[in-house]
Amino acid sequence: MKVLHTSEAYQAIREGRVWRLLAADLAPQVLAMLGDLFMGDDKVLPGSVLFERLTRDLEALRSQGHALPQTAQAYAADWLSQGWLSRRFPEGASEEVYELTADAVTALRLIDSIHRPRTAATESRLATVMQQVIGLAEETDTNAHRRLAALMAERDRLDQDIAAVQRGQARTLPEDRAVERAREVIALAQDLTADFRHVRDAFERLHRDLRQSLMEHEGHRGDVLEQLFAGVDLIGNSEAGRTFTAFWRLLTDGEQSLALTESLDAVTHRDFARRLDAGERRFLQSLTTTLLAEGGEVHNVLQQFARSLRSFVQSREFQENRRLHVLLKQAQLAALAAKDHVRANEPSGFTLSLTSSRIRSVAQWTLYDPSLRLPDAHMEDAAPSPWSLQDVEALVRQSEIDFPTLRAHIRAVLLETSQASIADVLRRFPAEQGFGTVVGYVALGARHGEVTEAIQHVSWQSADGERRSARIPAIYFLRETFVDALQ
Repeated sequence: MKVLHTSEAYQAIREGRVWRLLAADLAPQVLAMLGDLFMGDDKVLPGSVLFERLTRDLEALRSQGHALPQTAQAYAADWLSQGWLSRRFPEGASEEVYELTADAVTALRLIDSIHRPRTAATESRLATVMQQVIGLAEETDTNAHRRLAALMAERDRLDQDIAAVQRGQARTLPEDRAVERAREVIALAQDLTADFRHVRDAFERLHRDLRQSLMEHEGHRGDVLEQLFAGVDLIGNSEAGRTFTAFWRLLTDGEQSLALTESLDAVTHRDFARRLDAGERRFLQSLTTTLLAEGGEVHNVLQQFARSLRSFVQSREFQENRRLHVLLKQAQLAALAAKDHVRANEPSGFTLSLTSSRIRSVAQWTLYDPSLRLPDAHMEDAAPSPWSLQDVEALVRQSEIDFPTLRAHIRAVLLETSQASIADVLRRFPAEQGFGTVVGYVALGARHGEVTEAIQHVSWQSADGERRSARIPAIYFLRETFVDALQ
């Protein structure tokens, strides 16, 4: 019975994504957010932009009392799993991008048609229907006499219009009818741009089906490649492929595209166009660009499918996938053969450790906020140190050369004489740091003194009380150079 088939068809639609979106618990809020995010100027959003704007929308809805407890990342993940959003990573992009699926667009357009219904019957819609019907009847008529009579009548009408224009009596559409027809054009064009998603979805389904058929093919590589190239033709020769090819050919025709652009520019500058809202005018002005962008994306997807199928067959990925496919089929056949002899709950004597991992998109990660986990800022009073400042100073002097003190000693000696050697300074000021003092004087002499080729003996008393000596280059500090350098 017809009612039975119709009921089953409607049941299938009810289980689909469009009905699920319309029947969701938070359908009004979800539809509003999806429409605000993707039905404006931006049809595709990077992950970071999507989460930022979605967070803003969630805060606005929560401020009005709507219960939306999850984060923007959680809602986006849920919409992905429901099939209302699609995510992909374009080649060369720095992050993944999101866009509405064709089912979500259908649901949004359906609910928008209910929210803002168009006039049931308008003159422009009736005229469009009449013109299409008359044109269809004429272009499919095989009777030469009727075709000739119709063409003659059309020529007479054109001659009358030409004569009227020459007399300055050109007839134009009234402003109300012009606005009405412009909005009808906008509605048709919006439907046209939405159809691109359905075409791309159809190509994706064909692509998946073709990969599956290649995986199940039992022939050798040559047969598989032959199937591949036949499959690429299959995509192009499908209903979606033929429709899109014809549309793309018309859209990329230079003469047709130029005529469309000039007509759109002329329409948007007419007086009646001021009665259109800003969004409608922007849509008309960018219609050619939008159609080319949407069509170009579908065209690129089609070409990408062809390239990916070739690389898939010619790479190791294809061999590995076919091997896994064979193993899975063997396992399924073995399970079917054993089902009549082995009960499902019968112990098999084999233990398998199940593993799992939670896979999340990088775009769902959030920055760590240290303020959410502040550590205990309380600090206990430290116990008094047994070391005094003098002890610390003594340790520092043992581990580091005290250059400020050495410079002061050299300066004090030079204030009494015009020049002095390292031995002269050591006789006046004993080496408090032992050998370290001698090394410090040599370093200062290499930088500020006069180094000679002669050898000089110096001695000092080390910390253990022993008298030690060393041979060093004869270095002299001059008052006019050393003291001036320290000013």
